[in-house]
Amino acid sequence: MILMQSLPKDYRAVVVGSTGGIGSAFVDALNMDKNCGELIEFSRSTWPAINFQDEATIENAAKSIEGEISLFIDATGFLSDEIIKPEKSLKTLDPQNMAKLFELNATGPALLMKHFTPLMPRKSRAIFTTLSARVGSISDNSLGGWYSYRASKAALNMFLKCAAIEVARNKPEAICVALHPGTVKTSLSEPFASDRERLTTINSAQKMLKVLDGLNPDQTGSFWDYKGQAIEW
Repeated sequence: MILMQSLPKDYRAVVVGSTGGIGSAFVDALNMDKNCGELIEFSRSTWPAINFQDEATIENAAKSIEGEISLFIDATGFLSDEIIKPEKSLKTLDPQNMAKLFELNATGPALLMKHFTPLMPRKSRAIFTTLSARVGSISDNSLGGWYSYRASKAALNMFLKCAAIEVARNKPEAICVALHPGTVKTSLSEPFASDRERLTTINSAQKMLKVLDGLNPDQTGSFWDYKGQAIEW
């Protein structure tokens, strides 16, 4: 059982992407946390729904919450579908496909930061986290390829870093971080996993919650993996 000991008793949490593989695992883990007083779920199928292609839905979802939020988890992400595949070379870049990757992996999460970080309390601990990916690290990139996915996650990392700096100006106890969940048994990773060992969704979610629970405010604006190891931008 996960217990977010660093958060206030009966804290309130929000999970966006709550019907996805990792998002639903976060929901399951937080429902087992006796310290969590209220868990609010958002996805494209909830009411109100969140659709990254319509900022008004994000604004409406934030306005539907009364009071402050101590834990916010953005568990969304997009890699491929029947048409869009990770690019292996420059000649396969397609501007429309690139725009979709950025919309879902960077612009949408940035709008979550815009509308939900104001709900974080000013004088007590609160955490905002978004799921990034190690392949979004520029320093860690030694293989190339996967242009749009890498670039969209790198853009997400920059949005998170900027938001962390701004939020800290009037919310000194707030922590805004990006998380790498590992290679997880989800539909996102299935086509590319080959024989690689993958974490279960609940194992990944529990490990990430443990990482979040151990972070300090002076670590805001950073990037971590599910093992609690810092990742270079």
